[in-house]
Amino acid sequence: MFSAITLETLISVRMDRRQVLQGILAGGATTLFPMGSEGGNLGVSTLDFSPLAQKIHDTHRCAEGYDAQVLMRWGDWVLPGAPPFDPHHQTVSAQKQQFGYNNDFVAFMPLPRGSQNSDHGLLCVNHEFTNPELMFPGVTVGDRVCRINREQADIEMAAHGHSIVEIRRKTDGSWIQVAESLYNRRITALDTLMVLAGPAAGNARLRTSQDLTGRYVTGTLNNCSGGVTPWGTLLLAEENFDKYFGGDPEGLEEERTLRDLGIKGSPVHGWYRFYDRFDCTKEPTEANRFGWIVELDPYDPTMVPIKHTALGRFKHEAATVWTMPDGRVVVYSGDDERFQFLYRFVSTYAMVVGDYKANRTLLDEGVLSVARFYPDGRMEWLPLIWGQGPLVAENGFLSQADVLIETRRAARLLGATPMDRPEDVEPSPITGKVYVVLSNNTKRKAKSLDAANPRGPNPYGHILELIPPGTGRDSRHDAPEFSWEILLLAGPFEGANAHYHRDTPLQGNWLAAPDNICFDIKGRLWIATDQGEMQRERNFPDGLYACDLEGVGRALPRFFFACPRDAEMAGPCFTPDNTTLFIAVQHPGEFALSTFDWPSTYWPDFNERIPPRPSVVAITRKNGGPIGG
Repeated sequence: MFSAITLETLISVRMDRRQVLQGILAGGATTLFPMGSEGGNLGVSTLDFSPLAQKIHDTHRCAEGYDAQVLMRWGDWVLPGAPPFDPHHQTVSAQKQQFGYNNDFVAFMPLPRGSQNSDHGLLCVNHEFTNPELMFPGVTVGDRVCRINREQADIEMAAHGHSIVEIRRKTDGSWIQVAESLYNRRITALDTLMVLAGPAAGNARLRTSQDLTGRYVTGTLNNCSGGVTPWGTLLLAEENFDKYFGGDPEGLEEERTLRDLGIKGSPVHGWYRFYDRFDCTKEPTEANRFGWIVELDPYDPTMVPIKHTALGRFKHEAATVWTMPDGRVVVYSGDDERFQFLYRFVSTYAMVVGDYKANRTLLDEGVLSVARFYPDGRMEWLPLIWGQGPLVAENGFLSQADVLIETRRAARLLGATPMDRPEDVEPSPITGKVYVVLSNNTKRKAKSLDAANPRGPNPYGHILELIPPGTGRDSRHDAPEFSWEILLLAGPFEGANAHYHRDTPLQGNWLAAPDNICFDIKGRLWIATDQGEMQRERNFPDGLYACDLEGVGRALPRFFFACPRDAEMAGPCFTPDNTTLFIAVQHPGEFALSTFDWPSTYWPDFNERIPPRPSVVAITRKNGGPIGG
């Protein structure tokens, strides 16, 4: 255990080793650069934009020299023939054809398949959750569970899921939808059939009165971040699915599992009033059919989405993929809740290059592991295999299916390290290092500190850098042990024990609650933030930051894009040539007192008859060059 007074010592010890080996400033420890020309370059970033002022506005703002186009909004047409958006006369039929609500994960999939085309492709967007108080007149945060009616519940369900939209770049650099596209598709929580695959498929704990086989499920819930596979499919992460299930689980056979995932009779959606499957007292195993990774092929509108049980069941944030030299794949995912864990899946078999249909079964066999961190800079991957260690019948695990359905409990029994809300987990395509975003944890106490989570409480979050053996594309992501470093400890420059690059106060910005990340073509890190209502208390908005990961600009964040009032930044994604950056502005106007009738912002339409609308924004450079320089 670590006490608060050891924080500075811990950071110094963890950073000094890399400084000696690499000669770079890492995470804000005292510089080892000698005086002279190298020392004179401290603070220089390869990013060529001037940081934005961190001020809250009703609308979005972008760094000077860039254009930000609102490309897709809630209610815009997705399927040909969709009716125009009318927030005062919404219907289920219309929403099933229109762009869904809160957009999170974004992927740009070039057309044709397998190309690097940056001017034509598929915009693929997750729709994580809904805010009925901002969607419907007369609803508030306090009464949204009991106030909505059946049709409104169905509209909410239709606004969940995923949208696939074909887009093309015009000669002026802006983007447009392609009319009558055969690729366009809506995946919803209301009526999209999905198949369960892998070790838990067919298990009795996945069977319901509506599916006696335990192999089929309707819809997907709370799709947060995600990932793209090397064979061109999408991985969608089901996160806070507990919020949809009503009923008190006390006394149910699945009570332990339901409570472990947060199901305790206090949902934030009222769907259980109309659908028995969302009432755990009536369908106690229905919730076991959510919390998985969903695979979807955006190039094949006929594909039935697959829920891969081999990747474990928890509140997934992201599912990012690394390809091993031998063709096997590694999938990283975090469990986005306080004191939960970091996971890795390694496939048993190698992918078949060019055969995307054969690769749809690749994620059904492999080893799922959970991370344990040590103070000396080592981390260990602990396999979650039935019959090994504590994962035996004496502890309630009768098969590998039980291990996967109760992944959290299995991880705790193995002694995994509880983390400060693992959000996105992304391997750098250039260096092979893996970056783990830990958003925050205000409930961590000083007595529960550890090397990888060194602050308690931790309201600002931090980012870890995991280093597998090997370098670049030859990195051994299947190795049983990695090493690790702290890239940055977020928070204000003074008074939060924050650690960035030494010159951050002069040439950068402080950030809080890091969430989604991505890499640009030069391997720089782009960091989206999600402070929730704390942005009002701190008086600066969520948005997108960028920093170098090597050299003198390492961990020097610069503020690039500011969200409108009460919105979260999510889903950063580049075109292959790095000339367009897509981002998701989620839940604009989300605030306790904000409603459809009286929202805190009317972004992006600024029309008093139209409530705030979650939207995807396309950012381009005015001179047409690459984003960030």
